Amino acid sequence: MSKIKSRFVDSRLFRNFSSLSIIQLSNYIFPLITFPYLVRVLGPEKFGLISFASALIAYFITIVDYGFNLSATREISINRDNKQKINEIFSSVIIIKLILTSLSILLLMLLVQVFDRFNRDSWLFYSTFLMVIGNAFYPVWFFQGIEDMKVLLFVSVTFKALSVLLIFLLIHTANDALLVVIINSGNFLVSGLAGLIIAIVYFDIKMRLQPIKTIKYHFKEGGYIFLSTAAINLYTSTNVFLLGLFTNDSIVGYFSAADKIRQAIQASFSTLSQTIYPHLSKLFAQSLAQAVIFVKRIFFKAGFLIFLLCVLTFIFSDEIITLVVGEKYGEAIIILKILSFLPFIIFMSNIFGIQIMVNLGYKKEFTKIVGYAAIINMLLSLILIPIFYAEGTAISIVFTEVFVTSAMFIFLKKRGIEIF
Repeated sequence: MSKIKSRFVDSRLFRNFSSLSIIQLSNYIFPLITFPYLVRVLGPEKFGLISFASALIAYFITIVDYGFNLSATREISINRDNKQKINEIFSSVIIIKLILTSLSILLLMLLVQVFDRFNRDSWLFYSTFLMVIGNAFYPVWFFQGIEDMKVLLFVSVTFKALSVLLIFLLIHTANDALLVVIINSGNFLVSGLAGLIIAIVYFDIKMRLQPIKTIKYHFKEGGYIFLSTAAINLYTSTNVFLLGLFTNDSIVGYFSAADKIRQAIQASFSTLSQTIYPHLSKLFAQSLAQAVIFVKRIFFKAGFLIFLLCVLTFIFSDEIITLVVGEKYGEAIIILKILSFLPFIIFMSNIFGIQIMVNLGYKKEFTKIVGYAAIINMLLSLILIPIFYAEGTAISIVFTEVFVTSAMFIFLKKRGIEIF
């Protein structure tokens, strides 16, 4: 009987992992399909404007997420057999997300009214904000908690594929920039509402108003994770946002084009990272020595391939920019060269931080390093962007990631964990 139960659990985990992997893969593939087309059609200025708006909205998404993708997932997972508790968690999280969404829209309205930088393209910023609303409704934390991601698989892939089709059919000139945002944001909004309806109807969730004490509890549960996520977001999304404040949309467009290519290369190992994390969690719990051996094997094999990709990106930056985004983005070549080794640096920080530190329980120390990195990146950006523009942003990112990787390596070395 125990073997049958074990096989059932393993099968469920495999199906859940497979569904989640396909969803995450679609998050990378579908934007990559439209990216070369959009940067050519929109041009540096309009593409930069959309990137700037997305960077601003990323802050609001972080606020509304509020760490629930981890904290609420854990709560749902623990109480998956308690129907009353699930209703409480689900209702509380949605209520908190709606409150945070309302506060966010008020803050956006204030920015649009006070600052001309946002006011002159107000409808584009409001349209991009639909992503926040869609994200607030999208209960991915619930489906992960009950380990049934296959339900979301169809919704996620279908609407992403539809948005790709609409972009190729409807977007033809730079004047269609607002329509691009509406299509992408509409994808988030419709997917979010569909996910919410499926959760409520298919799993018979009873949405009810919750006592203030209950809402406070769940708000507090997500607080620590929110701070960690906000710190990471501060030294990722902030770069494009500050660049847009200090320069113009065209310069943001050059940087964003180069950075999208860097992210595409980086995506080559993101699935690997998500795949080995649960396996390493189990290994570290059983044997530190065996886990370190496994990490070393992954580090040298995967690391070599990623480093080789970085070298090729550096050497052929000119050809890559011309081929992928066109000759109009010539100024992005030097930016791509600066960013070219970033995937390897981030690969190392992922090994040291997520795969080792977090698995060994050093979450507080991990958060501190990320917090210091956010401060360093902010200071560097404020100094370098007004002088070197997009190149200054690229230098700031690389220096910050080198700091993160070095700090994590030194931390582990002091505790006797040698990777090299």
